[in-house]
Amino acid sequence: MRSGAAAGHSGYFHETAFYGSDEQFLAVIVPFFTDGLAAGEPVISTFAARNQELVRRAFGAGSGIEFLDGGEQYARPATAIRHYRKLFGEYTARGVHQIRVAGDVPHPGTGARWDWWARYEAAINHAYDDFPVWSICPYDTRTAPADVLAEVRRTHPHVADAHRHAANPAFVDPVDFLRARSDTWRDPIEQGPPWLELVDPTPVRVRAAVTAAAAGSALTRDDLNGLLVAVSEAVANGLLHGKPPVTVRAWAAPRRVVVTVTDAGEGPREPYAGLLPADRPAGSGGLGLWISHQMCGFVGLHRGPEGFTIRLVAGELD
Repeated sequence: MRSGAAAGHSGYFHETAFYGSDEQFLAVIVPFFTDGLAAGEPVISTFAARNQELVRRAFGAGSGIEFLDGGEQYARPATAIRHYRKLFGEYTARGVHQIRVAGDVPHPGTGARWDWWARYEAAINHAYDDFPVWSICPYDTRTAPADVLAEVRRTHPHVADAHRHAANPAFVDPVDFLRARSDTWRDPIEQGPPWLELVDPTPVRVRAAVTAAAAGSALTRDDLNGLLVAVSEAVANGLLHGKPPVTVRAWAAPRRVVVTVTDAGEGPREPYAGLLPADRPAGSGGLGLWISHQMCGFVGLHRGPEGFTIRLVAGELD
């Protein structure tokens, strides 16, 4: 049953909170979790190690909170969505009427690339709306950059602090946010000339070329195989759904390979492409992007004068 700020709200109730100390963090999370436990609701804590320890100390052993490893859950945005949807579905199938969850979404202050997590924060307003979930995504103002905090304000319909839960006037419709946004991060190795550049290659040819480019990079077998699948999907989508030419460039460094696939089109029409499976994969190319988001260390989507670029990174990110 909904309570407090979420009373009368069906579907997903998505909040953020901002804190600058451990005390401010606990002032938001402890009452949120305490009220959920008192109501008999599932309470899920998905923080990174430091905040997870703060929660454990605050509640003690046997609290009834379900602790998920934040590093594992938030390894990639698309897998985070997939895992959460599975968990929420299991609870809902058992007749649960409200689920509470709070966790640390990665950002540059924690060593992560923000672009695809910004898209995640917008997309989950739709992705989790099938379930009676109330979540808080708290951000540490000591570590999160200003541009990250600005996009956090634009992707959360509600904002919480120690005293209240309120509507967020800065919130932007997720579809508008995603359609207007273009990822900006570039890997430093892209400042040099690419190891390879191919125009309108077949997926078979590009797999062989990327394999050769990665030969000295010491990628793990899983990382290389995931990159090859992602590159094949990106090239096939560009040739089938984009506009020619389709240009593939690759850069290699120790333990890392970056591949960009650019076509002259505008990219997928589906705003949630990559983070959710496409409803009509044959018509949009979205299924390939979703697969790529499961397998790569980072996937960037950029729209610019050249057209639409998919940026695929495998291996260790600096």
